[in-house]
Amino acid sequence: MLNRFARALFTRLLTPVAAVLLRARVSPDAVTLVGTLGVSAGALWLYPTGHLLAGTLVITAFVFSDTVDGIMARSSGRSSSWGAYLDSTLDRVGDAAVFGGLVLWFTGGGDHRLTAVLALACLCLGAIVSYAKARAEGLGMTANVGIAERADRLVAVLATTGLVGLGLPRVVLTVVLALLAVASLVTIVQRMLEVRRQALAAEGGRGAGRTRRGTPAAS
Repeated sequence: MLNRFARALFTRLLTPVAAVLLRARVSPDAVTLVGTLGVSAGALWLYPTGHLLAGTLVITAFVFSDTVDGIMARSSGRSSSWGAYLDSTLDRVGDAAVFGGLVLWFTGGGDHRLTAVLALACLCLGAIVSYAKARAEGLGMTANVGIAERADRLVAVLATTGLVGLGLPRVVLTVVLALLAVASLVTIVQRMLEVRRQALAAEGGRGAGRTRRGTPAAS
């Protein structure tokens, strides 16, 4: 949802930044790598030490590289399969770092097992959400459905974690993580059903074709 409604806004805001980086001869791949390193450092260094607000601010600052590198690639005519692969793969690294950092905090100084378990569930289910789409595309189908896309999950967890760092009760983050876990599970089911629909339609079409070719025309 956020992917659809926020992409145009952030593209307009970040296009000047992308232009400056291109003039400085920075490559889109370099921006992708630096952004992932920044997100991972903020999540795996600051979150496990209880600096939830600082960690969220650092992660948010670097997470916009995911938009900047795309703008740079399109503007410079350097869009490629490699760039898309690198971007998608490192997105998974960043997501794992965010939820992994929360797991480390709540199994350590945060000392709340339920929240840690829910963060781990979000990490695992989020990975399956992404895999369900990637595998569908690898088979020549699409799975662009679901109530919890990557941007939705990331914004929800970062906003809530930052507010908890400002003093919001921890239980709010626990509830949000539970909702994200459920939404991710629902998204997995939605994508599986969508791929099943496409697969059965394709197989039915081939079967119908065989029937038409193998059955004499009615006189």
